[in-house]
Amino acid sequence: MGAESVPRREVVTGRPRPADGAPAPRPAPPSHPQSEVLPEQLIRRQLTAALVTTALLAIPLGLLPVLLRILPLTGAAPRVPLAVWLVLGVAPYPALLAIGAWYVRRAERNETDAAAGAPAEHP
Repeated sequence: MGAESVPRREVVTGRPRPADGAPAPRPAPPSHPQSEVLPEQLIRRQLTAALVTTALLAIPLGLLPVLLRILPLTGAAPRVPLAVWLVLGVAPYPALLAIGAWYVRRAERNETDAAAGAPAEHP
């Protein structure tokens, strides 16, 4: 019982330092000039995909109130027409799922291309 040794707990807050206490050497800057361009291309591609996704989501969802205003509603009846329920409750969700799936595939493709060093842009 008393012969077991308990390992000492350590708090890790950074890179391990050498035994002599000197700071760890910094990694060398990239020597390849294209290595600085690739992150900028990746950021630009991801931003483009995000802006396209935002537009694909914001335009149709922002036009929903206009569509509901145009739909002919019965003036005296208190019930809501079936078309309003379909437009609000059913129609947006398949579009949201499709746009979300497209964005995830596009973002993963952009990251894979950047990791491979491929500068080609996908449509």
